[in-house]
Amino acid sequence: MRITCPLCGERDRREFYYVGDAVALNRPDPEAGDVVWDDYVHNRDNPAGVTRDLWYHESGCASWIVVTRNTVTHEVLETALASDVKEATS
Repeated sequence: MRITCPLCGERDRREFYYVGDAVALNRPDPEAGDVVWDDYVHNRDNPAGVTRDLWYHESGCASWIVVTRNTVTHEVLETALASDVKEATS
């Protein structure tokens, strides 16, 4: 699989470290309570199809990247810096 880093260009996926669902960008308020935090930390969907994942460009520029991909076909549909995605959803 090839991932296009917004800063470095197209790279082999072995340069990146997979972190998980990009839900990590939507961290609850610190005072949200135990039930909300338990759900955030422990529960994830496992969809077949299009997902948004968080990857770290470990062997490159050290950027956090949101990768939109299809888990069935392994096609990478879009990549963006996580900081840009976070700003757009705030």
